Amino acid sequence: MKPGRRALSVIDAHTHVVPARLPPDPARDRRWPSVEIAGDNGAVMIAGKVFRKLDHRSWDVAKRLTDMDRDDIAVQVLSPMPELLSHWLPPDDAEHLGDIINDHIAEMIAQAPQRFAGIGMVCVQDMPRALRQLDRLKALGLNGIEIGTHIDGVALGAEVLHPLYEAAEALDLAIMIHPLHPAGVERVAAGPEFAATTVFPLETALAAASLLAADVPGKYPKLRIILSHGGGALPWILPRMDHGWSLGGDMRKRMPLRPSEAARRFYYDSVVYDPAALRFLEAAVGTDRIVVGSDYPFAIEQKQPGHFVREALPHNGDALCRNALALLGRSKDQDTSHESRRPAAATVGEA
Repeated sequence: MKPGRRALSVIDAHTHVVPARLPPDPARDRRWPSVEIAGDNGAVMIAGKVFRKLDHRSWDVAKRLTDMDRDDIAVQVLSPMPELLSHWLPPDDAEHLGDIINDHIAEMIAQAPQRFAGIGMVCVQDMPRALRQLDRLKALGLNGIEIGTHIDGVALGAEVLHPLYEAAEALDLAIMIHPLHPAGVERVAAGPEFAATTVFPLETALAAASLLAADVPGKYPKLRIILSHGGGALPWILPRMDHGWSLGGDMRKRMPLRPSEAARRFYYDSVVYDPAALRFLEAAVGTDRIVVGSDYPFAIEQKQPGHFVREALPHNGDALCRNALALLGRSKDQDTSHESRRPAAATVGEA
């Protein structure tokens, strides 16, 4: 950073957590996730196999705060590791797991309420349970929920999911959409790194296209939806979608709004890794729809997200902090400057 230049105080809207205490439960489905810890390291276990190796950054508040101060992060928005969403579990198990994860996120926030906000999870595969959990999650002071790009094969635009969108809108809760069990991995025929780097962006675009085709942004205009990883491939296919929409036909009947216009009702994080890609995203969806994200603490993490945004969007970086406050349902005019970082963050983290 150049001498004398004010530090950008960042709200990191895309980070993940894993609880240190999530034991195996023989009474649950064989796919029930558990966590094994050895010192500062651990692993998420699913069906008796290591799903992902972790370290204490996933659950250790003190370590996260140290890293946040190093990177000038005022606030992290905590959300579950995507695999923990477990949209494939039986409803009893999924509801119980959701309560565990939501309580864990709320406990982490309670340890540093000025520095954390939270996005939890609900049993989306059983709508009555999901709606009950939304009320509980709201009472915990969390700011929204995370869901996968499909619900165990159910497209996000499906009518069965619309009660979730309606309830989240009414409760002023945001929805974060994260790629999960993407389509097409078998066609890449390579390791998990290819899924995360290559197939995830395509999966996010498929989910977003489903929401657009179902006119979810139009039907629930106050619902705040964030597409992770910069919306994946969506910004790049919007001109093609617009052209198809302009031709009329079924696409025009399904979507009252031009696709590029409807897409500007989503939020997008900055986890795109390349300044030119972030500038393209800004041109496609507008500065006011982008928030800072990192994917901390996983290997795919966008390092020093504030620095990345500052270099890519030198004139608009501060706006991204205000956008994050809007995404979380907080005041858009809240001061997020470095000098007043802690009071500003307290407003974000409190219920």
